[in-house]
Amino acid sequence: MNSPILNKLDTGSPVSSAFRAPPANVDAEKALLGAIMMNNRAFERVSDFLLPQHFSDPVNARIYDACMRLLEQGHQANPVTLKTYLERDEAVIAAGGMGYIAALAGSVVTVINAGDYGKLIYDLHLRRELIALGDDMVNDAFDVLPDETALNQIEKSEQKLFDLASSGTIEGGFQNFERSVKMAIEMAEAAHKRDGALAGVTTGLVDLNRKLGGLHKSDLLILAGRPSMGKTALATTIAFNAARDFLTTDDAHDRGKVVAFFSLEMSSEQLATRILSEQARVSSHDIRVGKLSNEDFAKVVGVSNELSTLPLFIDDTPAVTVSAIRTRCRRLARNPRKGAADPSSSSLGLIIIDYLQLIAPNRGERSENRVQEISSITRGLKALAKELNVPVLALSQLSRAVELREDKRPQLADLRESGTIEQDSDVVMFVYREQYYLERAEPSQKPEEKDDHFNERHNKWKLRCEAVHNTAEVIVAKQRHGPIGIERLYFDPRFTHFSDYIDSGMLPETPGLE
Repeated sequence: MNSPILNKLDTGSPVSSAFRAPPANVDAEKALLGAIMMNNRAFERVSDFLLPQHFSDPVNARIYDACMRLLEQGHQANPVTLKTYLERDEAVIAAGGMGYIAALAGSVVTVINAGDYGKLIYDLHLRRELIALGDDMVNDAFDVLPDETALNQIEKSEQKLFDLASSGTIEGGFQNFERSVKMAIEMAEAAHKRDGALAGVTTGLVDLNRKLGGLHKSDLLILAGRPSMGKTALATTIAFNAARDFLTTDDAHDRGKVVAFFSLEMSSEQLATRILSEQARVSSHDIRVGKLSNEDFAKVVGVSNELSTLPLFIDDTPAVTVSAIRTRCRRLARNPRKGAADPSSSSLGLIIIDYLQLIAPNRGERSENRVQEISSITRGLKALAKELNVPVLALSQLSRAVELREDKRPQLADLRESGTIEQDSDVVMFVYREQYYLERAEPSQKPEEKDDHFNERHNKWKLRCEAVHNTAEVIVAKQRHGPIGIERLYFDPRFTHFSDYIDSGMLPETPGLE
């Protein structure tokens, strides 16, 4: 009896493609194992990237694993030394026992191609993993779950692809010092040609730019502070200034780049209102409740027309994961750059995250230990900065230990929940406003305290308030490649706006005034 299905199978039609064997090259695996046993130095050509699980044949994987363990302990790896570890291994016995291992060593002609064999084995392993990943993607897509949206599945699949791509690399390793020196000279030459101009992305704040040299590529920068210190306000100021610079710069390398702002705490509308308030010098509270004069409303509309052209993108997804941040930033980086000298280059110039403690752990990485979760998040953000070669500015909360000290200036030890925030970051900055604490510490007259003594204390308090009125400090507590110190900024709480601080002693004298 003729069957249509059997006929299709016999003729090699598309139905038979479902039975294709995963790509593998057992001969290359045997040749590599034989080369290693013949000359143990052949292992050095593949040890950086090749692992036992990369072999398609389980027996060959066991033999490679035994060789690897022996060589790492400083012993010889050959059929004689392997016998102790593998002669009772059931899989090796089924393949022919020690005779199989001896045949591998005896059939080798040369060890010159050991590195090529290893690269081929690794490449085929990646192809098998891609096939398995594709199967998982198909099965997950068919399995419709109420708490697993299609977009979540896409982000999870992209994360798996990234993990697969970064699980090992054939390239890398040592490079000679001559090349390193050449790269350092090229960087110094580029800095010399800038003639004092910024090396990184501008913050728009002169003193802070001078201290940091701008926000540098591949750096993870932490901006931390207690609530109401102005972390988000400073972050939005930097985002606006950087986006405006990307729009107007004459530098073809930076022209057309964009700023990605992940607002995990506030909605995009609230963040936009803040920026409108800052730039129009109109109270954000008045904008929200509609208490605007015709003049103020005209200013807000005028500023909004200007802001609408800024290359600033806001993502206000709550509890977003590092893998989702990475996925969305990659998509943004792939967008063509308008006005760039090389339109194919990355369009991403700066990533800002508000704030670190609101990032959710990746699926499958949830831990009862919050410190471990934060450690994983900071490592992921540093890896993101290096992968996309852009600065990542992440805001962070501080512990309440600050409030227990007489001097409320933050310290590195105050970083909340994990010391790895300090460890993984290239720059740690704190925002501190002494005015905030002084206003809440107005002295009151003590029982039986004389009026003149109380007035003296109160006057001292007023003088201190006046000295720090509308000022803030950015404390650079750690900078991997530069100096630390304190920079003073002007802060207007009405508009939550930061700008450069100008000392009254530096202002020009007004004619006619004594």
